Amino acid sequence: MTEQSWLSQVQSQRVIAVIRAPQLELGVQMAQAVAAGGMRLIEITWNSHQAAKLVHQLRIELPDCLIGAGTLLSPDQLWEAIAAGAAFLFMPHTNPDMIQTAVNQQVPIIPGALSPTEIVTAWQLGASAIKVFPIQSVGGAAYIRHLQGPLGQIPLIPTGGVTLDNARTFIDAGAIAVGVSSQLFPKATIEAAHWTSITQRAEQLMQSLN
Repeated sequence: MTEQSWLSQVQSQRVIAVIRAPQLELGVQMAQAVAAGGMRLIEITWNSHQAAKLVHQLRIELPDCLIGAGTLLSPDQLWEAIAAGAAFLFMPHTNPDMIQTAVNQQVPIIPGALSPTEIVTAWQLGASAIKVFPIQSVGGAAYIRHLQGPLGQIPLIPTGGVTLDNARTFIDAGAIAVGVSSQLFPKATIEAAHWTSITQRAEQLMQSLN
C-alpha cells in the first residue's frame, strides 16, 4: 500500500481501533466486532498474544479492513510485522533505523513523538504520519491545536487518552485521525463477551467523527 493511499484511508476513517489481545481468539472477536461497527483501520499491538498470527488471520477474515501493527519496539519486531503483512506500522517512539526500514519496504510508518522537535525530527526521517503520545498528559486537543500553526503540514494521530466523548475534539483541533484502545474495549465487556456492545461503541464513535 502506498503512503498516499493509506493517508487517504486515514482521512476518510479518522480513527484506528487499537487491539491489545491477551488471547488470539479474543483478538479476532474484538476485530470482528469493531469491523461490524464500520471501522476499517485496525492496529494489533505487538504485545498481543501471537500478534503476527493475528495480523495474518485478520487479513484473511476481514478483507475490507486494513490490519496494521503497533507497539513495535525493535527492528526484529518491525520485520516480524512486515512479514505478517501488516498494512501500516505504529511505534511508541522514534527510531531512525526502523523508520528507514519501513520506508525502504514501502510500508507506512507512524512513529511516536511528543515535543515539536521530536515531531519534526520523525517527519524529516520519512514518517508517514506522527503518533502524538501520550496526548492527554500534555493538554489533550489543545496541544494538537497549538501545533497546527508551525506544524500544520505534518499529519498527526494522537493516542493515549482519546475517548469516545473527546475524539471529535482532536479532529476539530487538526488531527488527521485518532487511535482508540481501552475506550472501545472495556475490560468487563470483553470478559463478558458482549460483542454487540463493542460494535455499538464502534458505530457511535464513527458517527461522532463523520
